[in-house]
Amino acid sequence: MVRSLRYLLALVMLLFAVGTMSAQSVKTHKVKKNETLYGIARENGITVEQLRQANPGMEAPGYTLKKGDVINIPVIDGTAVVHTDDPNADVRQRAIRLGIMLPLHDANGEGRRMVEYYRGVLMACDSMKKEGISVDVHAWNTPEDADLSRVLSEAGAARCDLIIGPLYSKQMEQLSSYSERNKALLVIPFSINAPQIYLNRNIFQIYQVPNELNESTSRRFTEWFANYHAIVVDCDDPNSTKGAFTAVLRRQMETKGMQYSLTSMKSTEANFASAFSASKQNVVVLNSARPEDLKALFNRLNNLLASHPNLQISVFGYQEWMELADSQKASFHKFNMYLPAPYYTNLTTPVAASLVKKYRENFHQDMSSYMPKLALTGFDHAVFFLRGLHKYGATFDGAAGRFGYQPVQTPLKFERIGNGGLQNRAFMFVHYKPNDQIETINY
Repeated sequence: MVRSLRYLLALVMLLFAVGTMSAQSVKTHKVKKNETLYGIARENGITVEQLRQANPGMEAPGYTLKKGDVINIPVIDGTAVVHTDDPNADVRQRAIRLGIMLPLHDANGEGRRMVEYYRGVLMACDSMKKEGISVDVHAWNTPEDADLSRVLSEAGAARCDLIIGPLYSKQMEQLSSYSERNKALLVIPFSINAPQIYLNRNIFQIYQVPNELNESTSRRFTEWFANYHAIVVDCDDPNSTKGAFTAVLRRQMETKGMQYSLTSMKSTEANFASAFSASKQNVVVLNSARPEDLKALFNRLNNLLASHPNLQISVFGYQEWMELADSQKASFHKFNMYLPAPYYTNLTTPVAASLVKKYRENFHQDMSSYMPKLALTGFDHAVFFLRGLHKYGATFDGAAGRFGYQPVQTPLKFERIGNGGLQNRAFMFVHYKPNDQIETINY
């Protein structure tokens, strides 16, 4: 029997305007200690969104309200539309109904990871209250063998404005059809096998399928490294999963007229060295993501620099190598490493550190050590879609520039696929610079 978990947030009716009204004038307000955007908006009979619109600086990434700030308060002419709990009202005028349909259990690693993701969603819902966004959360444990029909027959499922799930591709067809019938937005947080996206306009898919990701990564490689000399290194591993990427990359480089060399990890020192340019910056691409092959590459490059110290060398790698960022930190920086990735977080930033601390306080344990931090993933996903629904309603399309959310870990920027759903096209290179700094290059 499918177990239903329910977490209800923010039941108090918000007594402030959410209608579209024109500001006739503004007044100023000096921020006092412990004041919030939500509190200031409520006291002045306006929405947080109207307050933000009157203060463009609030849309800047990382903006925080500080004591002593002088802000504009729009004076609204007209009658406010009061926030309501009418289930048939526009989603912008009531609590957003969020459904989580993921394996939420302690039976295996998949369930435990999804529980951590779900906790991040709950933390986001709690933080949304400060912005005047109320959320009604319903969560269902849907393991791989779940009777999804039983879950979808519950009244709470039919009322959802937004559903996050499933984890398993085998559940996609049923959940996609359900979201389409009930006009609910469906966010697929992890699965890459979702052909329903080409037909269902309500779907948001976070991750791209490998073929499309290889194409987009190769295209951006040729743009960023256009003036470099590329070297593709064969690791001689018949089981490597990265041969498909280097094949696409070579085709892209040939199309763009970008010169490159081929060599092998088994090449002699002389032949290996001959693949590098003495007059241009070199960028090395290994056709394997295995840690042992990367370490072997670093050894070859160190030997090469010992005999050719003037060579300029960068390495272009894979998302999987982010797990090695601590153990291979010195080599990452020495060889100017670029890693294409759909996520990155610096846990020392104030926002990330605060969320890590709150997670520990709320759930009495630390986030898992592996990357990405799934609680931060859940937090980013929930904030993005809850803000989008609150601001744009059911027409929210997740496109770039819809609002100024600075992700903690996972950037989101959606594009529609034909007449179907929307796919996340956000992309970054995580660059480990020789000066021991790390930068993210966003596309």
